[in-house]
Amino acid sequence: MANILVCDDDKDIVEAIDIYLEQEGFSILKAYDGEQALQLLRSNPVDLLIIDVMMPKLDGIRATLKIRKENPLPIIILSAKSEDADKILGLNVGADDYVTKPFNPLELVARVKSQLRRYTQLGAIPKGQSEHIYETGGLQVNDELKEVRVDGELVKLTPIEYNILLLLIRNQGRVFSINQIYESIWNEDAIAADNTVAVHIRHIREKIEINPREPRYLKVVWGLGYKVEKL
Repeated sequence: MANILVCDDDKDIVEAIDIYLEQEGFSILKAYDGEQALQLLRSNPVDLLIIDVMMPKLDGIRATLKIRKENPLPIIILSAKSEDADKILGLNVGADDYVTKPFNPLELVARVKSQLRRYTQLGAIPKGQSEHIYETGGLQVNDELKEVRVDGELVKLTPIEYNILLLLIRNQGRVFSINQIYESIWNEDAIAADNTVAVHIRHIREKIEINPREPRYLKVVWGLGYKVEKL
C-alpha cells in the first residue's frame, strides 16, 4: 500500500489524519514542519504528501516549491485560509489539490485515493502493450512510457498536468471547456473551476512552449475553452 507523508505543526491533526488513512491500509510518515518533511522525503519512499501551509521553520508553500524542483509526487495542501488567492498560490507552487480546514476526513481520504490513482496510472507501464504516441509539431506524448517531449527534450509534468495535456493532445483541434477539462481530470462536478484549470494550463505552457505568452501548441479559444493545435 502507498506511503503517505503527513506534515502539520498541529499534532492532533496529524494523528487524526493518521487514524483515517491507516484504516484504509496506508502507511503513514509524520512531520511537524517543512524541514522535517524534506528530510523524510529524501530518506524514505513517499507516494503522496499532505502538507499544511502555516508552519514553523519552513512553511508549506516554500516546502512545496523545493519539493517540486526534484519530485513529481502528488501534493495536497491543507490550509485554514479559504480565499481563492490562497488556493491559487498553492496550485501555483505545484500542489495538485487544496483542502480547507476544517475538513471532512472522509473527503480527504477520497482525495488522497483520487490523486494516488492518477499517479499510479502514470507510473504503471503495461508490458507488451502497443505504443500510444500522440504528436503535433515538435510536441510528443508517449502514453505507454508516460513521457512528454518537446523537440526531443524530455519535459517533466505533474500527474494533473500530464492528464490535462493527454486529454487535449488525444483530441487535437477539439475545444474543451474549463468545466469539461475539470470534470474529466478531477472526476467531480466543476464548481468554480476556472482558476484551478487556468493555473494548470499556465504551468503546462511554461514547460512545453518556447514563449508561453504566444503558445504554439496549447491554445485558448476565447469564451469557449482550450485546445491543442493540430500542426
